[in-house]
Amino acid sequence: MKQTLVIIALLALVTLSTGCAASGNTVQERRNSVAEMEEETLERFYREVTYAKRQLENAAGYGVFSNGNVNLIIASAGTGYGVVVNNKTGERTYMRMAMGGLGLGFGVKDYRVVMLFPNREVLTRFLKDGWEFGGHADAAAKASDLGGEASVQGALGEIKTYSFTKAGLALQATLAGTKYWQDDSLN
Repeated sequence: MKQTLVIIALLALVTLSTGCAASGNTVQERRNSVAEMEEETLERFYREVTYAKRQLENAAGYGVFSNGNVNLIIASAGTGYGVVVNNKTGERTYMRMAMGGLGLGFGVKDYRVVMLFPNREVLTRFLKDGWEFGGHADAAAKASDLGGEASVQGALGEIKTYSFTKAGLALQATLAGTKYWQDDSLN
């Protein structure tokens, strides 16, 4: 039991430290890191979600985020980074995020999120206020392309959200609030 807790704690530390910010030393290297994550995530989104490309193109904008999440029995926390793109103007807004939640479960997970903003008002409100509330239930055992996942995610409000596990081991059901804010160092 003690070894399991140590392993979970180490995985949590690694996940949260890698999920906090885009890699790179310069602003351009960090922007490139976000762009690579965005491209990989959108490729998976297009492969796995019916009509994904059409949904994204019909939205006012979209966001793609990389998140690290830890859930230990009743509490969940996570951090991450990403970008929101205005489909009409092409403007890119680099963002950071932090989440906290309550629920049952355990695990550590590195995952990606695609958010679709249905209209300009929702997109503008998200960029200004940056709050999302919802629930998430999942089971994941994944490393690179090995393993599998099953998840259900629901957000309160008009933003359509899709989640994809990149790596991790988790069995959890949580209610969470997530705060997104603009990354002044990249914008």
